[in-house]
Amino acid sequence: MPTHLLIGASSGIGQKLAEQLAHSGQQVYATYYKNKVDSDTDSIDYQYLNVLDETIALDFLPDTLDGLVYCPGSINLKPFERIKPADFAQDFNLQVLGAVKIIQAVLPKLRKSANPSIVLFSTVAVQTGFSYHTQVATSKGAIEGLTKALAAEFAPKIRVNCIALSLTDTPLAAPLINTDQKREANAMRHPLKKIGMPSDIAHMAEFLLSEKAGWITGQIFHVDGGMSTLKV
Repeated sequence: MPTHLLIGASSGIGQKLAEQLAHSGQQVYATYYKNKVDSDTDSIDYQYLNVLDETIALDFLPDTLDGLVYCPGSINLKPFERIKPADFAQDFNLQVLGAVKIIQAVLPKLRKSANPSIVLFSTVAVQTGFSYHTQVATSKGAIEGLTKALAAEFAPKIRVNCIALSLTDTPLAAPLINTDQKREANAMRHPLKKIGMPSDIAHMAEFLLSEKAGWITGQIFHVDGGMSTLKV
Protein backbone atom coordinates (compact mmCIF):
# COMPACT_ATOMS: atom_id res chain seq x y z
CA MET A 1 0.00 0.00 0.00
CA PRO A 2 1.58 3.33 -1.08
CA THR A 3 1.91 5.85 1.74
CA HIS A 4 1.74 9.60 1.22
CA LEU A 5 2.11 12.77 3.27
CA LEU A 6 -0.18 15.66 2.37
CA ILE A 7 0.66 18.97 4.01
CA GLY A 8 -2.32 21.32 4.30
CA ALA A 9 -5.08 18.84 3.52
CA SER A 10 -7.95 20.11 5.62
CA SER A 11 -9.84 21.70 2.72
CA GLY A 12 -9.86 22.32 -1.02
CA ILE A 13 -7.40 20.47 -3.22
CA GLY A 14 -5.52 18.80 -0.37
CA GLN A 15 -8.66 17.36 1.17
CA LYS A 16 -9.95 16.15 -2.18
CA LEU A 17 -6.63 14.49 -2.96
CA ALA A 18 -6.60 12.76 0.44
CA GLU A 19 -10.07 11.35 -0.26
CA GLN A 20 -9.10 10.16 -3.74
CA LEU A 21 -5.93 8.43 -2.53
CA ALA A 22 -7.76 6.75 0.34
CA HIS A 23 -10.55 5.62 -1.98
CA SER A 24 -7.97 3.90 -4.21
CA GLY A 25 -6.57 1.98 -1.24
CA GLN A 26 -3.59 4.14 -0.34
CA GLN A 27 -2.53 5.31 3.11
CA VAL A 28 -2.59 9.06 3.67
CA TYR A 29 -1.05 11.08 6.48
CA ALA A 30 -2.61 14.53 6.21
CA THR A 31 -1.96 17.68 8.19
CA TYR A 32 -4.17 20.58 9.17
CA TYR A 33 -3.47 23.95 10.80
CA LYS A 34 -6.65 25.93 11.48
CA ASN A 35 -9.44 23.52 10.61
CA LYS A 36 -9.37 20.13 12.30
CA VAL A 37 -10.74 17.33 10.17
CA ASP A 38 -12.32 14.16 11.54
CA SER A 39 -11.86 11.55 8.85
CA ASP A 40 -14.36 8.69 8.59
CA THR A 41 -11.78 6.36 7.06
CA ASP A 42 -8.83 4.59 8.64
CA SER A 43 -6.81 5.30 5.48
CA ILE A 44 -6.51 9.01 6.34
CA ASP A 45 -4.67 10.02 9.50
CA TYR A 46 -4.98 13.76 10.22
CA GLN A 47 -2.35 15.45 12.37
CA TYR A 48 -1.91 19.08 13.48
CA LEU A 49 1.07 20.88 11.95
CA ASN A 50 2.16 24.50 11.64
CA VAL A 51 4.77 24.71 8.87
CA LEU A 52 5.92 28.09 10.21
CA ASP A 53 7.15 26.53 13.46
CA GLU A 54 10.90 26.55 13.90
CA THR A 55 10.91 22.80 14.56
CA ILE A 56 8.79 20.44 12.47
CA ALA A 57 7.65 17.29 14.28
CA LEU A 58 6.72 14.43 11.95
CA ASP A 59 7.09 11.53 14.35
CA PHE A 60 3.66 10.20 13.32
CA LEU A 61 5.04 9.07 9.94
CA PRO A 62 6.22 5.55 9.09
CA ASP A 63 9.82 4.82 8.13
CA THR A 64 9.06 4.77 4.40
CA LEU A 65 7.16 7.43 2.48
CA ASP A 66 6.16 7.10 -1.17
CA GLY A 67 4.82 10.58 -1.83
CA LEU A 68 4.81 14.13 -0.52
CA VAL A 69 2.38 16.84 -1.58
CA TYR A 70 2.79 20.37 -0.21
CA CYS A 71 -0.47 22.34 -0.45
CA PRO A 72 -0.24 25.47 1.77
CA GLY A 73 -0.61 28.73 -0.12
CA SER A 74 -2.17 32.16 -0.15
CA ILE A 75 -3.84 34.48 -2.65
CA ASN A 76 -3.11 38.12 -1.87
CA LEU A 77 -3.90 40.40 -4.80
CA LYS A 78 -2.89 44.04 -4.33
CA PRO A 79 -1.25 46.85 -6.31
CA PHE A 80 2.51 46.49 -6.00
CA GLU A 81 3.02 49.82 -4.23
CA ARG A 82 0.68 48.73 -1.43
CA ILE A 83 2.57 45.53 -0.62
CA LYS A 84 5.07 45.75 2.23
CA PRO A 85 8.33 43.77 2.09
CA ALA A 86 7.09 41.91 5.17
CA ASP A 87 4.09 40.70 3.14
CA PHE A 88 6.40 39.16 0.56
CA ALA A 89 8.43 37.55 3.34
CA GLN A 90 5.32 36.12 4.98
CA ASP A 91 4.22 34.45 1.73
CA PHE A 92 7.75 33.18 1.09
CA ASN A 93 7.93 31.64 4.57
CA LEU A 94 4.64 29.81 4.08
CA GLN A 95 4.93 28.68 0.49
CA VAL A 96 8.66 28.20 -0.04
CA LEU A 97 10.52 27.82 3.26
CA GLY A 98 7.69 25.67 4.61
CA ALA A 99 8.08 23.34 1.65
CA VAL A 100 11.86 23.30 2.07
CA LYS A 101 11.59 22.34 5.75
CA ILE A 102 9.13 19.54 5.06
CA ILE A 103 11.11 18.12 2.15
CA GLN A 104 14.32 18.11 4.17
CA ALA A 105 12.54 16.44 7.10
CA VAL A 106 11.08 13.55 5.07
CA LEU A 107 13.90 13.05 2.57
CA PRO A 108 15.31 9.96 4.34
CA LYS A 109 11.84 8.37 4.31
CA LEU A 110 11.33 9.13 0.60
CA ARG A 111 14.69 7.61 -0.28
CA LYS A 112 13.54 4.28 1.18
CA SER A 113 10.65 4.09 -1.31
CA ALA A 114 10.81 2.24 -4.62
CA ASN A 115 8.93 5.03 -6.44
CA PRO A 116 9.10 8.28 -4.45
CA SER A 117 7.43 11.42 -5.76
CA ILE A 118 7.11 15.04 -4.63
CA VAL A 119 4.32 17.31 -5.92
CA LEU A 120 4.34 21.07 -5.39
CA PHE A 121 1.93 23.81 -6.48
CA SER A 122 2.38 27.01 -8.45
CA THR A 123 0.11 29.41 -10.32
CA VAL A 124 -0.56 30.35 -13.93
CA ALA A 125 0.44 33.90 -12.89
CA VAL A 126 4.14 32.98 -12.77
CA GLN A 127 4.58 32.43 -16.51
CA THR A 128 1.59 34.53 -17.62
CA GLY A 129 1.78 37.98 -16.07
CA PHE A 130 -1.32 39.40 -14.40
CA SER A 131 -1.78 42.73 -12.68
CA TYR A 132 -1.86 42.70 -8.87
CA HIS A 133 -0.27 39.22 -8.73
CA THR A 134 3.29 40.19 -7.75
CA GLN A 135 3.02 38.81 -4.22
CA VAL A 136 1.73 35.37 -5.15
CA ALA A 137 3.81 35.10 -8.33
CA THR A 138 7.05 35.88 -6.48
CA SER A 139 6.71 32.97 -4.06
CA LYS A 140 5.32 30.57 -6.62
CA GLY A 141 8.07 31.50 -9.05
CA ALA A 142 10.50 30.32 -6.39
CA ILE A 143 8.54 27.06 -6.12
CA GLU A 144 8.93 26.46 -9.85
CA GLY A 145 12.69 27.02 -9.55
CA LEU A 146 12.82 24.73 -6.52
CA THR A 147 10.95 22.04 -8.46
CA LYS A 148 13.46 21.93 -11.29
CA ALA A 149 16.53 22.19 -9.07
CA LEU A 150 15.36 19.41 -6.76
CA ALA A 151 14.34 17.22 -9.69
CA ALA A 152 17.89 17.46 -11.01
CA GLU A 153 19.51 16.91 -7.63
CA PHE A 154 17.27 14.00 -6.61
CA ALA A 155 17.37 12.17 -9.97
CA PRO A 156 17.16 9.33 -10.64
CA LYS A 157 15.69 8.33 -7.26
CA ILE A 158 12.99 10.90 -6.44
CA ARG A 159 10.69 12.53 -8.98
CA VAL A 160 9.72 16.17 -8.38
CA ASN A 161 6.97 17.93 -10.32
CA CYS A 162 4.77 21.01 -9.96
CA ILE A 163 1.18 21.85 -10.90
CA ALA A 164 0.54 25.46 -11.95
CA LEU A 165 -3.17 26.08 -11.62
CA SER A 166 -5.53 28.88 -12.42
CA LEU A 167 -8.51 29.98 -10.34
CA THR A 168 -10.00 26.94 -8.60
CA ASP A 169 -13.14 26.68 -6.49
CA THR A 170 -11.55 26.33 -3.05
CA PRO A 171 -12.01 28.15 0.28
CA LEU A 172 -8.76 30.02 -0.43
CA ALA A 173 -10.22 31.49 -3.62
CA ALA A 174 -13.68 32.12 -2.17
CA PRO A 175 -13.38 35.96 -2.03
CA LEU A 176 -12.77 35.99 -5.80
CA ILE A 177 -15.88 33.96 -6.67
CA ASN A 178 -18.31 34.74 -3.86
CA THR A 179 -21.00 36.19 -6.14
CA ASP A 180 -22.60 34.90 -9.34
CA GLN A 181 -21.18 37.89 -11.20
CA LYS A 182 -17.62 37.26 -10.02
CA ARG A 183 -17.87 33.54 -10.76
CA GLU A 184 -19.18 34.14 -14.28
CA ALA A 185 -16.61 36.83 -15.07
CA ASN A 186 -13.72 34.66 -13.91
CA ALA A 187 -15.05 31.62 -15.76
CA MET A 188 -15.24 33.59 -19.00
CA ARG A 189 -11.54 34.52 -18.74
CA HIS A 190 -10.63 30.89 -19.32
CA PRO A 191 -10.76 29.26 -22.77
CA LEU A 192 -12.78 26.38 -21.28
CA LYS A 193 -15.21 28.95 -19.84
CA LYS A 194 -15.31 27.49 -16.36
CA ILE A 195 -13.51 27.67 -13.04
CA GLY A 196 -11.41 24.70 -11.97
CA MET A 197 -12.65 22.29 -9.34
CA PRO A 198 -10.50 20.71 -6.60
CA SER A 199 -10.92 17.32 -8.29
CA ASP A 200 -9.38 18.69 -11.52
CA ILE A 201 -6.15 19.42 -9.68
CA ALA A 202 -6.30 16.42 -7.36
CA HIS A 203 -6.55 14.01 -10.30
CA MET A 204 -3.34 15.45 -11.75
CA ALA A 205 -1.56 15.25 -8.40
CA GLU A 206 -2.68 11.66 -7.93
CA PHE A 207 -1.29 10.79 -11.37
CA LEU A 208 2.06 12.42 -10.61
CA LEU A 209 2.33 10.43 -7.38
CA SER A 210 1.67 7.16 -9.16
CA GLU A 211 3.91 4.77 -11.07
CA LYS A 212 2.04 5.83 -14.23
CA ALA A 213 4.13 9.02 -14.07
CA GLY A 214 7.33 7.09 -13.50
CA TRP A 215 9.15 8.76 -16.41
CA ILE A 216 8.13 12.32 -15.54
CA THR A 217 10.19 14.70 -13.42
CA GLY A 218 11.19 18.35 -13.32
CA GLN A 219 7.99 19.47 -15.05
CA ILE A 220 5.60 22.37 -14.47
CA PHE A 221 2.14 21.19 -15.51
CA HIS A 222 -0.39 23.89 -16.35
CA VAL A 223 -3.82 22.72 -15.23
CA ASP A 224 -5.53 26.01 -15.89
CA GLY A 225 -8.44 25.72 -18.30
CA GLY A 226 -6.17 26.76 -21.15
CA MET A 227 -5.39 30.15 -19.58
CA SER A 228 -1.62 29.99 -20.07
CA THR A 229 -1.50 28.93 -23.70
CA LEU A 230 -4.72 29.75 -25.53
CA LYS A 231 -6.22 33.03 -26.74
CA VAL A 232 -9.82 32.40 -27.75
